[in-house]
Amino acid sequence: DDDVSAETVVTTTIPRPTTTTAPKPKPVVPVTTPLAAPNGDIPAFDAPDGTEVGRVGFWYGYPMTMPIVEERGDWLRIMLPERPNGKTGWVRRSDVTLSATTYRIVIRLAETRLYVYQDGFELFSAPVGIGTDRTPTPAGSFFVAVVSIPGPPGYGPVVLDTNGHSEAIQSWEGSGDAITAIHGPISASSDARIGTTGTRISNGCIRMHEADQLKMAVIPVGTPVDIVA
Repeated sequence: DDDVSAETVVTTTIPRPTTTTAPKPKPVVPVTTPLAAPNGDIPAFDAPDGTEVGRVGFWYGYPMTMPIVEERGDWLRIMLPERPNGKTGWVRRSDVTLSATTYRIVIRLAETRLYVYQDGFELFSAPVGIGTDRTPTPAGSFFVAVVSIPGPPGYGPVVLDTNGHSEAIQSWEGSGDAITAIHGPISASSDARIGTTGTRISNGCIRMHEADQLKMAVIPVGTPVDIVA
C-alpha cells in the first residue's frame, strides 16, 4: 500500500483590533424649545387659575408663537412680546397649539457676534453691528416674534423682529415703541464698519451683512434669542 501523508493544518488566531468609541459631544444650548401659538385672542393670567392680566395672540397685528418657560398641569407660562422686557403670562394649555423649534440664536455683545444653533450645536456665526454705549442693545432672553422676507425697504432680504425693547429709547421716530430687530447693515458705510469683527453702530438693533441675513431665512417664529454681555 502507498503511504498517505496527512497535511498538517496550521490555525492562526488573529487578535481582534481594539476599538474605542469617542464620547459624543454635548449640546452647547438646549436641543429644542417648546412653543405655544394662541388659538386666536386668548386671556393671559398672573398665575394658574389666577387673575386675568391681558390678552395674547396678536402683536401689532401679527399672530404670535412664543416660547414656553414653565408647565404646570393644564397651565403654561409663556414669554410675552409687550414691555417690559422679560414679561411672561400664564395661559391654558387648551387655548394654544403646541410645537417646538430646534433653533436658537445667541448674540454675544462683547464679541459683537451672532451665533445660530440647531439641535444644540452651532450652525453658523456672523459679525454684527450692535447698539452704541448711548443706545445699547438690551440683554436678556427674547424670541423671534415676526419674520419678514423681504424686510422693509432698506433693511435687507430677511428681517427678524424680536420681542426685545430698547431700554434707552421709548419711542423710535414717534412709533410708540423701540423694538430690537435683526436686519441689514442699512448702508454701504455701515456694512464696511461691521467688517469681519463687528462693531457698535446701531440704536440697539442687530445689523448684519446681507449675505449673513440670507442664512437667517431658516429661523422660524418663536425661536429663542439670548442676548448676553
